[in-house]
Amino acid sequence: RLMALCRNRVILTGMGKPGLIARKLAATLASTGTPSLYLHPAEAVHGDLGMVTARDLIIAISQSGETEEIVRLLPILKKKGTPLIAMTSMPKSTLAKYADVVLDLGVTREACPLNLAPSASTTASLAMGDALALTLLKIKKFRPEDFAKLHPGGSLGKKLLRVEDIMRKGKANPVVRTGTSVRRALLRITAARAGSCTIVDRKGRLAGIFTDGDLRRHLREKGEGILNLAIEKVATLKPRVIGKNRLAEEAFHVMESLRIDEIPVVDDRSRVVGLLDVQDLMRAGVV
Repeated sequence: RLMALCRNRVILTGMGKPGLIARKLAATLASTGTPSLYLHPAEAVHGDLGMVTARDLIIAISQSGETEEIVRLLPILKKKGTPLIAMTSMPKSTLAKYADVVLDLGVTREACPLNLAPSASTTASLAMGDALALTLLKIKKFRPEDFAKLHPGGSLGKKLLRVEDIMRKGKANPVVRTGTSVRRALLRITAARAGSCTIVDRKGRLAGIFTDGDLRRHLREKGEGILNLAIEKVATLKPRVIGKNRLAEEAFHVMESLRIDEIPVVDDRSRVVGLLDVQDLMRAGVV
């Protein structure tokens, strides 16, 4: 709850191996919708404390709770009024005494046979931190599309892109009414630099799609006389459509199975809201 109510950033700190865990947890929080950063405790006392405000929240990781570099920070953080969460296995330590919340890691001995190298304690703090991050994700109702927006360069983000994120809309989405001549429809397609246009009725509901393939086929069969025909006379009526909230990857599989290059995008009332071209999927890195 303290993390969810944080008005600014969740700042993690730790020295040595716990510091590496703190870095990882800061990255996990940031990627799941909680602004976060790592603060090196030794650098903090040489100016980096300027990063910390009372609006932030500090999570300090120390197995013993007596890590010198962290203990030096505690009175300053207290004076700033920055809330502090401690991850430690020593609930009576100096760190724990300064903390607003103590998360007891419960590690009494390291996995190291010498009981020296941080091992069990770092594993426990990593698990505890991930549990916090994922619980916070639920509290904030973080959605797959939110994850995609924070991971635009990764394969995970691309898999979570929605059709509406990459579809053509506005001037890039040529739409004509039934009754429009083929000639005028071609001008709209050319202006939009598209390979097709969607056809709608008076209420904006989808009536059909007219593609380059339709044009070539009818020109071959009927000649240039088709240019004066109403667009619906030479279009593909009742085409396959995709909803704007569907995954882009799912749209690609639909298009691939039907061997089509364009698919109209509609809302729940069958009104045209966009057009998806296979080139859009390629540019977005979905395929």
